[in-house]
Amino acid sequence: MTGIQVLTATDQQTKGSNIMLLEEALARSRMREAQQAARDHRQARQLTAGRNWQRLSRWTARRAVRARSTL
Repeated sequence: MTGIQVLTATDQQTKGSNIMLLEEALARSRMREAQQAARDHRQARQLTAGRNWQRLSRWTARRAVRARSTL
């Protein structure tokens, strides 16, 4: 027997399907990673926004105290 392998039309379709399934799996994996990165980025932005609002709130409270004391 020689090392030559003959593929039938069905074998070629199956092999093509397997390659397509692998590419689809890789695409889904990349999509999941991109979605996770977007969630992480959104969470970081929300945390930063919360800190900014707290800082603004403290500043306005101090300003209100100063305004009341000058009256």
